[in-house]
Amino acid sequence: MSRLAAVVLLLVAVAPVRAETSAEVVNGSNDPLSANVGVTLQNQYVASYYANPGADGNTLTLQGTWPHDLGGIPQLFEVSVPIVTSPDGHEDRMSGLGDVVVFDELLYDGGWYEVGAGPQVTAPSATDDRLGTGKWQAGLTSAAVLPREDWGLVAAIVTYQHSFANDGHRRPTQNDLTVQPFVTINLPDRFYLRSTGTWSWDLQHGDYAIPFGLGAGKVWELSDETTVNVFVEPEYTVAHEGEVPQWQVFAGFNVQLPASGGG
Repeated sequence: MSRLAAVVLLLVAVAPVRAETSAEVVNGSNDPLSANVGVTLQNQYVASYYANPGADGNTLTLQGTWPHDLGGIPQLFEVSVPIVTSPDGHEDRMSGLGDVVVFDELLYDGGWYEVGAGPQVTAPSATDDRLGTGKWQAGLTSAAVLPREDWGLVAAIVTYQHSFANDGHRRPTQNDLTVQPFVTINLPDRFYLRSTGTWSWDLQHGDYAIPFGLGAGKVWELSDETTVNVFVEPEYTVAHEGEVPQWQVFAGFNVQLPASGGG
């Protein structure tokens, strides 16, 4: 298990017991369309791959999320910067910067649901061929969140990307779809269960992976609209095609701060 996952497990295990529970605090901290400023450090450790079960790999990602207002339209801007460790195998293991992802979603509150949608761009910033695609990619990201309930939260995140410019000697055309069902179940003392495995399809070559995850987390409220959220979620791929992750552990640490106002 990765070091980050071990730290998250320790934090969850020693979390202090609170006299009161607050479903709204937990739901707000897990809401993918939260109106708060967010900083997230998350780690995806792949323990084994189909077709290469002896290999492992890792991706550590720093994400920054900034809600803003443009022309009276609320939006959510996010940047993801990954540090990738390639799977060991026939080549030596390599670690370095991966492909940076940027998106901006326009937000709409429909009363009993929230939705967001907007453009997404992936830059070929990887420092080694094994750590990225070598292609500029563009597409759409979207999210939908059902009403926050006392028992938890249900949401979904969908992205689609297609390459449009590339380094010719690198990987072939990219044409990718991901769907992330997002379910949390609230427990006493701001603990919660979660299942958020990201399903992925390589539409160009036919590979796909459908992982199922079941994990747990804990939220601390430091002040009004300021929360700390840690979680760990083991995931197993139940349906697949190609050399995709078999077992993986997804862990994270998120801090949300109140937004200072529109931009």
